[in-house]
Amino acid sequence: MSTGTRRATIADVAREAGVSTSTASVVFSGKVNVAAATREKVLSAATALGYTGPDPRAASLRTGRSGIVGVVLAGELRHAFLDPVTTAMMDGLTDALASISTGILLLRDDPREDEPPAITEAPVDAVVLIGCSARAREVLEVVRRRGLPVVVIEGDAGIDVPQVTLDNREASATIARHVFQLGHRRAATITLPLDSARERAVLTPEREAAATVSVTLDRLAGFREAFPEAVAITAAGSLVDEGHLVARMLLANDDGELRHDRPTAIIAQSDLLAVGAIRAAEELGLHVPDDLTVVGFDGIAADGIGSLELTTMAQPALEKGRAAGEQVARMLDGEGGDSVHFACEFRAGETAGPPAV
Repeated sequence: MSTGTRRATIADVAREAGVSTSTASVVFSGKVNVAAATREKVLSAATALGYTGPDPRAASLRTGRSGIVGVVLAGELRHAFLDPVTTAMMDGLTDALASISTGILLLRDDPREDEPPAITEAPVDAVVLIGCSARAREVLEVVRRRGLPVVVIEGDAGIDVPQVTLDNREASATIARHVFQLGHRRAATITLPLDSARERAVLTPEREAAATVSVTLDRLAGFREAFPEAVAITAAGSLVDEGHLVARMLLANDDGELRHDRPTAIIAQSDLLAVGAIRAAEELGLHVPDDLTVVGFDGIAADGIGSLELTTMAQPALEKGRAAGEQVARMLDGEGGDSVHFACEFRAGETAGPPAV
């Protein structure tokens, strides 16, 4: 039969196959076993009519769901996806959500001026928040008012929200102690941003007291277990260029001359920042690790440092994303969500050594 330009329906397929509409429907739903011969007739009829399956818009109207999970990221999306940790988490998240045929809508947590958060009217069934800054907490309140299932990856969202957490403080303390045990006493740290302002500047008690990004504060607290009085400078993002700029602030004066009080070790809060620090050191004529120890945090494939293998704390980014997706799937199925905790693993590389005598 011909349907012209009209999209073929399941009723058209049923008539073509000579079966009831309900029989044709269960062939596509896959929820009930159908005789092989009947299944073949229905699929052949569908192919002949160009029918590819139920209209997702009709399914959305029936179920009251959009089939979309909102993922809220901080800052510019173009910067977020320069970080392999973010892309690995997203891979894990999409893997877990594939089992329930759910798509992803990417949103930012920083509305312009007085605009409400984008999640306020976004057509989503559930939300995953990556981090929980001051802006993200506002998003969380909107999500709660809408009654949507929500999972937070690495952020303090309260005891009633499922969270995917990482041992940031303990892992940071582990790598800081490693540097201390190598003999370093003049260490400095390059931190992730403190808040939505993403300012590149020396950390002061006032700035720290006003900080809202828990990951940054937790990793800073771990660092200070070994180096309580050390200098800290915040980067404007987890970017190689930021690590380069901040490392030059730590190692050289404005005229490019090496500082006499420069640190013998730099502990960066991400591997991308560490790569930038190594590049800055090389530009200034310093050799890593002979003249300067540089360690990172994340365990990504660190490109741009030649044959050196970065000393770092490796985190299970893929597994974090997958865990978040699994909890979302459970909650959309009417179950309660659980919090999941992960631990980092120390990975010895070639960028850390004793200080030069």
